[in-house]
Amino acid sequence: MGILAERLSRVKPSPTIAVSTKARELKAAGHDVIGLGAGEPDFDTPQHIRDAGKAAIDGGDTKYTAVDGTPELKAAIVAKFKRDNNLDYAPNEVMVGTGGKQVLYNAFMATLDPGDEVIIPAPYWVSYPDMAILAEGKPVFIDCPQSVGFKLQPVDLEKAITPKTKWIILNSPSNPTGAGYTRDDMKKITDVLMKHPHVWVMTDDMYEHLVYDGFKFCTPVEVEPALKDRTLTVNGVSKAYCMTGWRIGFCGGPAALIKAMTAIQSQSTSNPSSISQAASVAALNGPHDFIAEHNEVFKQRRDLVVSMLNQASGIDCPTPDGAFYVYPSVAGCIGKTAPNGKKIESDSDFVTALLETEGVAAVQGEAFGLSPHFRISYATSTEVLEEACQRIQRFCGSLK
Repeated sequence: MGILAERLSRVKPSPTIAVSTKARELKAAGHDVIGLGAGEPDFDTPQHIRDAGKAAIDGGDTKYTAVDGTPELKAAIVAKFKRDNNLDYAPNEVMVGTGGKQVLYNAFMATLDPGDEVIIPAPYWVSYPDMAILAEGKPVFIDCPQSVGFKLQPVDLEKAITPKTKWIILNSPSNPTGAGYTRDDMKKITDVLMKHPHVWVMTDDMYEHLVYDGFKFCTPVEVEPALKDRTLTVNGVSKAYCMTGWRIGFCGGPAALIKAMTAIQSQSTSNPSSISQAASVAALNGPHDFIAEHNEVFKQRRDLVVSMLNQASGIDCPTPDGAFYVYPSVAGCIGKTAPNGKKIESDSDFVTALLETEGVAAVQGEAFGLSPHFRISYATSTEVLEEACQRIQRFCGSLK
């Protein structure tokens, strides 16, 4: 089709959205499908946050705001960074976007020139490479296998840095693995980065508050304050506050970068929703006790899923530190044949046969850059998870 830009040939649609869409289509056609592809909490947005959104509508808070966020929300973000991360940002060093995704996209568009390299530890969130490519950057992947806890090793980072490296992305706890970097892990990474002053650091801290078993979250600048003038600390309200549909992400970083990102946003979406911003002020400034309650439920679900998947023939499922995903290996299933006669030669074959045979929708590891694995989100009811895991056990048992 002659109208389409050449750059479009280099990007692919989000595989996680594709899985959720396929599951919905099969359900609509009358199939009994359990969708475990979506990365969003099944809890409703807490009442006080919803009330703030309603009050904003009723109070006429429905006009354009400043492109980079309302003064009230920026003040709440400044306070959040100080309270949770011991980071000092001024209001002109923070900005608000329509979800964390837009913040990352703004940063790439504002900084990447053709051929600039972005180091992305794999497995990674599916959108990182494609956003870098759209901005004419070049993704450089570092494999972080299960044998090292899915975590970037300092020696591998050192090897991957070149004069063309512009950014490294660090995501902890991780989507898709749930692996978290301890302070000691993070210090080893920041020590390497201190030796390379031309490399900028982009953090994806979206799952900061979703941690278990006493895991202590840390963000790079907290561990190494000297990195502050070349780090973009990215976060949002989507996951911890159960606000995925409200679409609010935010970041802290050097004023000149924030100004450039705001210029990009001014020519794309302009300001995020005024109503969502008002609700986010209530989220960041309000009570947080519900987070611990939700985490208790998530932890129970995590333990159930890990236990049941490890009882499935050919699956090896490590226990994650945070987020609400597991990333089990299906190495033991490769080379076998499914009941429908199809041979399992990859994790994509595995999830396709699982969906066709048992009606369980998961995302193949290939989408996240590390095979042979698959990702399951356990942000759904315990009953549904039990049923899904029983189906996975049955499916694995049927492989010949």
